[in-house]
Amino acid sequence: MQEIILASHSPRRKELLEKVGIPFIVVAKATDESFPTSLTKNEIAIHIARNKALAVKEKITADFHGELNHKTILAADTIVVVDETILGKPANRAEAIRMILSLSNRMHQVITGVVLLSGDGTEMSLAEVTNVYFNLITEEEANYYVDNYQPYDKAGGYAIQEWIGYVGIKAIEGDYYNVMGLPLNKIYGLLCK
Repeated sequence: MQEIILASHSPRRKELLEKVGIPFIVVAKATDESFPTSLTKNEIAIHIARNKALAVKEKITADFHGELNHKTILAADTIVVVDETILGKPANRAEAIRMILSLSNRMHQVITGVVLLSGDGTEMSLAEVTNVYFNLITEEEANYYVDNYQPYDKAGGYAIQEWIGYVGIKAIEGDYYNVMGLPLNKIYGLLCK
């Protein structure tokens, strides 16, 4: 498999690609994560991922003088949706705790939008949806998790592979790795095409 460009500094996304043996280099650029309100949930995740891919393509042209233009860019964005409300990354401790408590004893959706942008401009995109069911989470547990894991870089204010996932999640329907930030099975299939 040819080396790709991962448009993300996420340690989880890097780890997942390494585990599957997909060779990559990281080239990321901060991007605006706003979106038109007319988009569906799936379209929102893809829209943000596309903006990340396009920003990295622009950065490659400027900073690397186009020498990486032949490589495929992989960009992803994960959102958490509960009661049609999109939970992004918490800005502070209070917001992270509020997010965790809003997921308590309910089902929410984790949606990852993925965009693969090839050197010739061809784009493939997808949105993977996983339903996640939380146990009842007490305020004490939410405080403990946020204080010890500081999930400020995670959509919905949590990571399934951390303490809250072990004790707080009773079931999932769909791709576990999607909840971590990359639906590996689908990405691998697209890259093999």
